[in-house]
Amino acid sequence: MSDLSLKKVVIIGPAYPYRGGIATYNERLAKEFLDHGYDVKIETFNLQYPNFLFPGKTQFSTNEPTDKLTINRSINSVWPLNWLKVGNRIKKEQPDLVIVRYWLPFMGPSLGTITRRIQSNGHTKVICLADNVIPHEQRLGDAVFTRYFLNGVNGLLAMTQKVLDDALSFRQIPTTLSPHPIFDNFGTITSKEAACQNLGLDPSINYLLFFGLIRDYKGLDILLDALADEELKGQQLKLIIAGEFYSGAEKYHEQIKRLELNDRIILRDRYIPDDEVANYFNAASLVVQPYKTATQSGVTQVAYHFNKPMVVTNVGGLKEMIPDGKVGFVVKPDAKILASAIARFFYENKEAEFKSNMAIEKQKYSWPLLVNAFERLYNKLKKND
Repeated sequence: MSDLSLKKVVIIGPAYPYRGGIATYNERLAKEFLDHGYDVKIETFNLQYPNFLFPGKTQFSTNEPTDKLTINRSINSVWPLNWLKVGNRIKKEQPDLVIVRYWLPFMGPSLGTITRRIQSNGHTKVICLADNVIPHEQRLGDAVFTRYFLNGVNGLLAMTQKVLDDALSFRQIPTTLSPHPIFDNFGTITSKEAACQNLGLDPSINYLLFFGLIRDYKGLDILLDALADEELKGQQLKLIIAGEFYSGAEKYHEQIKRLELNDRIILRDRYIPDDEVANYFNAASLVVQPYKTATQSGVTQVAYHFNKPMVVTNVGGLKEMIPDGKVGFVVKPDAKILASAIARFFYENKEAEFKSNMAIEKQKYSWPLLVNAFERLYNKLKKND
């Protein structure tokens, strides 16, 4: 603990029993604060999204909680009286620091109202931990909701320069930049053979991995076109698609059929629980993220944990996280160019070289560094009082 005035921390955002990368991140961050000696709890939702706004099958995790964290389900994202009640309660508790997660403008009114009530105690500093400020899939009202939210915080921590720049386009506030830490809580590195056995796959095949919730901006259509390219047709290569469709699945099924890729695709079209994630990464030779737009990606940080080289597109913050030619390749979101990069990885036998470089590169993505970044920004805000 670097500042004796900072003792009590509240994290506001998704957490157990909700599922997904943001919930996993918030819980891991809370654990790191606990390890640093802080008093920390998470305030999460009792209603996160109304069901008609949620594109997946369920919002809830099927796993048991892994860490003994204090998680309070209190926030109703659509009920203004609840926002006042939660904000007033936390205001009276007088935490030194509130970290509020912002990833979707829909949450702007609720979270912005809660943070305004908290700050009115004259003691608590509120720092936004921003995933996206300008969403991938934009809707009417996004800018209004985001501006309202950002006007209710004291500072902002972004994980990529792109998000930081987006935030400053709305409001000039104290900021800091600290990259997304490595997700080190999805299991251990095992052999490809063991992982393939668990998944019922042939270990003699080279597997590409497209992992995570499937939305149009993530460019699965580009990857399918690349897989059908002449440069990759002759290779002992298959693509694992592991994730739940949040965009219409039918168009992807039609594309697979049209490109005659059925025998080269392993489709696991469901949400992958935390305790199954390791198998998919351990089985893969290469993780591919052909995104059309991006900020940062938790998938990248899972790949780092499992020492899996990557091919990513040069959009948003992805290129900040993957040094081109060092731990992977960074390319334009174009099927032909993507196919060439994948082929080059195998032709030039880059796997061992990239894995060796990852051991060095991943040192910058640690959870203690993130906690230190919050401490520095908090101290800066206190000095500005």
